[in-house]
Amino acid sequence: MIKKISFLEFAILTAIISIIFISEYYYVILKDHDRAIFIGLWPPTMIGLLIYLNQKKHQ
Repeated sequence: MIKKISFLEFAILTAIISIIFISEYYYVILKDHDRAIFIGLWPPTMIGLLIYLNQKKHQ
């Protein structure tokens, strides 16, 4: 069964994917490893936010 996702969830997922690509760009192209790692730590936090929002919605 396919569940519809809200606009907010879609926006957060889009931001997560974008941030991953930005982090890879900094790491591979610009060779700025520290900044890439810092930016790369944001998606897990945003995924945690998605999980929190989904749990709050289902209560």
